[in-house]
Amino acid sequence: MAEIKAADVAALRKATGAGMMDCKKALEESGGDLEAAKDWLRAKGLAGASKRAGRAAEQGAIDVRVEGGVGALVELTAETDFVAKSTDFKAIVADLAVLAVEAGRDELADLAYQGATVGEHVTQLAAKLGENVALGRVVLFETTDGLLDGYVHVQNERGVMGVLVELAGVDPAAPAAREIAHDVALHIASAAPMFVDRADVPSEVIERETAVFEELTRNEGKPEAAVPKIVEGRLNGFYKDTVLLEQGFVKEPKQTIAQLLATLGADATVRRFVRVKIGE
Repeated sequence: MAEIKAADVAALRKATGAGMMDCKKALEESGGDLEAAKDWLRAKGLAGASKRAGRAAEQGAIDVRVEGGVGALVELTAETDFVAKSTDFKAIVADLAVLAVEAGRDELADLAYQGATVGEHVTQLAAKLGENVALGRVVLFETTDGLLDGYVHVQNERGVMGVLVELAGVDPAAPAAREIAHDVALHIASAAPMFVDRADVPSEVIERETAVFEELTRNEGKPEAAVPKIVEGRLNGFYKDTVLLEQGFVKEPKQTIAQLLATLGADATVRRFVRVKIGE
């Protein structure tokens, strides 16, 4: 049997919210594999599809910039929110978002910035603030025929979450399309979808969810003949939770995002999106 470390038990408990002894049992049953242990807990009904998995304790700030057919999301990380909300810190992350759009690049470290490179400036900022400051995630979207929009959620005096979204099959200049693009960006920030549509869901994810739902259903004592139908219903629930186009619009939950987009025309859809949150 694999050695179960206290640190692994603590990490699993933090990721799933399950009890300490349940986490230890899950790790024992899965040979110490953290991901398999999460599935074991879910199958036993001891943990939900936790969105806390993978979170880290980092702090920092995020900014988003969209100009025409180019959009950029930039994250700058730090150790404390005290540093992350400082004037210098927020000014630099805003500058870097502009720089990414102007340069059309998602690799910024070697770009010129204030008499040095971005990498050198970040190092200097870390020395000035006395913390481990680093350039985090940078995402660049470019389009020739789509409509880009972005959103930054501000909390504790700095951006803590950023979204970029691209709509396709719409007139980028139409006010209604621009309004809905921004509504979709706001929705993504709130609802945290993982995929655009069902076709985006990897087959291994579907197989994994199906296996978990089958075991969970049997553990609940449901008749074997009823298992496929129940699993199908739970899988549809998974899609509604994680697939953007199937989620209920946060401003009008009875209307799906697909139905919202349909008001712009039959071809309107989401081509891609990204959602980045500090600490995740």
